[in-house]
Amino acid sequence: MTNRQIIRLITSLTIPLAVAAVAGYFTTAAIAGWYSTLNQPSFNPPNWVFGPVWTTLYLIMGFSCYLIWRLPESRNRNKALTIYGVQLALNFLWSFIFFYFKRMGVALIDISFLWFAVLAMIVAFRKLTPAAGYMNIPYLAWVSFATILNASYYYLNQ
Repeated sequence: MTNRQIIRLITSLTIPLAVAAVAGYFTTAAIAGWYSTLNQPSFNPPNWVFGPVWTTLYLIMGFSCYLIWRLPESRNRNKALTIYGVQLALNFLWSFIFFYFKRMGVALIDISFLWFAVLAMIVAFRKLTPAAGYMNIPYLAWVSFATILNASYYYLNQ
């Protein structure tokens, strides 16, 4: 690996982890307070599950981004990286909308857009480097579950 590739790999892994850290910092208080008072769906995982799952998914998405970013610059590569950025922004916003602003309905709209953005990212990544697309299928599955969970919280706590 060249120095440039190493820097790109570290950057690709650091950005999603930093996004998670910032969102987590601003939403932690709501988890112990407001969130714990909500009516919870029966299938809600224990809170300790979310950290390891999201950390793993952020590392996967960061590595898949690196696999695309290392390709020669092209219109398709740039489009794929833009879609990646959009899904990461939607992911970041969801935490604030749901936990910080306590707007479960708006968060449901955001996570619905996130689901489509993750699917678009998988398709765009797969066209360039199949492994980069396929490795994000667990992310899409988790966002699918999180969407159902968000909808359930919204329904149970109107």
